[in-house]
Amino acid sequence: MNFLAPMLSPHPSFEADMSVQIKFTCYNPTKPMRITAKPIRLLATGMLAALVSACTGLFDGIYDSPDKAPKINANQLSIDASDWHNWYYIDFDSLKMLAEAGDADAFLHARTHFTPYPIPTSKDETQLGNQTGIYTYWFDVFGKGISNNEKRDFTPTARQPEPPAWSIAIHRDNVRTNSGAVLETNYTSMSQLPQSSAQFMGADFKSDEWTQNEVWVDQSQMLNSLIGCQGISINRPLSSWLRLEIPPMPPAFKHNNHVFIVKLNNGKFVALQLESYINPTNGTKCHLTINYRYPY
Repeated sequence: MNFLAPMLSPHPSFEADMSVQIKFTCYNPTKPMRITAKPIRLLATGMLAALVSACTGLFDGIYDSPDKAPKINANQLSIDASDWHNWYYIDFDSLKMLAEAGDADAFLHARTHFTPYPIPTSKDETQLGNQTGIYTYWFDVFGKGISNNEKRDFTPTARQPEPPAWSIAIHRDNVRTNSGAVLETNYTSMSQLPQSSAQFMGADFKSDEWTQNEVWVDQSQMLNSLIGCQGISINRPLSSWLRLEIPPMPPAFKHNNHVFIVKLNNGKFVALQLESYINPTNGTKCHLTINYRYPY
């Protein structure tokens, strides 16, 4: 009897005659049944190559590929901020210098690849006297919603690492500024903005504020409605461009497409708008496409 071994995916290393012959002898109560398996040809390297080939399609969208760079224009950023454990930093001065240098590939890479800065979660006794750490909160996800919550625990940790120069930082639906301030406008398109930021002089720009239950980090106790949150300052107006809402269940994101004006610590302004928060390729949420104008 011949059985044809199943092929995981077409690959040139597989041979058409890769099969296994199995010969059965008739059962005899006085003799044990004998099964003889004789492989005709088994190409181990071919099977390995086929497995790699099969996994390539499986992991598409997880690993970066140069020929699959996000399709964005020269005034956009594409940043996958979906990881619970990392902050991603953007420096608009560096982007401006790259744009002026004229290296299109380097400029595109800088607007689509961002170094993750992990949120510290290990206990650090030297920080006991500080607010820095992970605050465990209970959230009423199956009742009144996440606005109803209680602090249950605190673990001191090291401070959040940062690069030497940065303008804003993003973690999922949270945004921070580097000693900046933010104004939300009523404009819903970058083309509607006044010619310069001078129109907003004297407006009420909002600085970052401390939070200990909005930057969700540790989901290991989520089944008990407990979330570990980072204690850190965020900018609430700018963070409002994407909000997690519970209820309903399952949770839903609410997108605010208003244009925001950010006053940076160097005295310059940048206009920002969240164009999209979903990866069009695989549907990942908190994969942000951001319109920007700098300097503004």
